[in-house]
Amino acid sequence: MKISYDPEVDALYIRLIDGEQECRTVRLNEEIALNIGFNETLVGIEILDAKQVLGKGELPPIVLENVSVAAG
Repeated sequence: MKISYDPEVDALYIRLIDGEQECRTVRLNEEIALNIGFNETLVGIEILDAKQVLGKGELPPIVLENVSVAAG
């Protein structure tokens, strides 16, 4: 999984599956879109106006729980 943020456009992208994926986009609302791949697999989540949607004006801290990092 990879989380990236573009401060120029205030967009956050959470990529759940690595590599090139052919996707269709499903918009939940004007700010949030899901990228759906083969077999209806959720590939990524795009959040526009991320500071407002997630953190009331600033990005919230990211907390990982029960996550082990694999050596690679």
